Amino acid sequence: MFGNRKPKKNDIKSALESIPHAVIDNIIINDGDVRAILSCDPQHASLVEISAEQALRTIKNVKKVQIIVTSERKEKPSKPANTEKINIDAKNIIAVASGKGGVGKSTVAMNIACALAAQGKKIGLLDADIYGPSIPKMTGLTGQKPEQNEQGKIIPLHQHGVDIMSIGFMIDESSALIWRGPMVQSAFIQLLQDVAWEGLDTLIIDMPPGTGDVQLTMAQRVPLTGAIIVSTPQDIALIDARKGIEMFKKVDIPIIGLIENMSHYCCPKCGHEDNIFGHGGAQDQATELNIPFLGEIPLNAEIRLKSDNGEPTPEFYSTIVKNIDQ
Repeated sequence: MFGNRKPKKNDIKSALESIPHAVIDNIIINDGDVRAILSCDPQHASLVEISAEQALRTIKNVKKVQIIVTSERKEKPSKPANTEKINIDAKNIIAVASGKGGVGKSTVAMNIACALAAQGKKIGLLDADIYGPSIPKMTGLTGQKPEQNEQGKIIPLHQHGVDIMSIGFMIDESSALIWRGPMVQSAFIQLLQDVAWEGLDTLIIDMPPGTGDVQLTMAQRVPLTGAIIVSTPQDIALIDARKGIEMFKKVDIPIIGLIENMSHYCCPKCGHEDNIFGHGGAQDQATELNIPFLGEIPLNAEIRLKSDNGEPTPEFYSTIVKNIDQ
């Protein structure tokens, strides 16, 4: 995928070992063609075949994949979770998270990264939403493929002054990943340690919504500076945001602050402001939980239009970034 070299057998093996219920019987590599023979309990055969094919297609230099699954009643033994911290060349690592989807978390993460880069800082942006990567489109990099350096690490793409990496650069835009937790965790770790993040002032991680496998893996293995929580003002979003805050607190990750996105709508013709989703709920929540309130982002058509066209709108985030720097 990233060159003409033959894929490494260890990479193939590691990807297959992350698939639940599958036992590796044989791996055959012929240039860029990979054939894997796996065995599993019959009830898991279909999912193992799909998961294995998708896992191998994300590996560098793999051009063609053939998966053969034999149904046998044997399971690979479970392994204890790896909690060793990953070494990342960044002074600060900040997770941008939300308790639920649809609150504009990725838009916020992308614009914070671009606003920090506009200050002359070296910034990285990692799209860790494995199931729904949106950063490639928001940064205007859809269809781009990263290359490798001489050490075999993936070179992040560069756009708007930011080093950017996403699983979306490695799969077709229309592909649906059918991965269970261990595979998602493995992909997340690879996006951190197999990418050439170099000399960053700050790495911004756009997290998937919720409090699942990726969040837990990150808490265990990533030396986070802290987390930013994004919510809309409406009650149901704030309930989920609170769950995210409590999750980070339980794993001893500092909360940098809470952002209220889609805070209000300002009519571009008459200037009238309408609180479509309510207003001030996130600030009240921040006060109640004794965490910083970083500011409000309006519901603005320019933000949406530019995001769809791969352009940032850092002017809307100047107050947010100023409060983060404090």
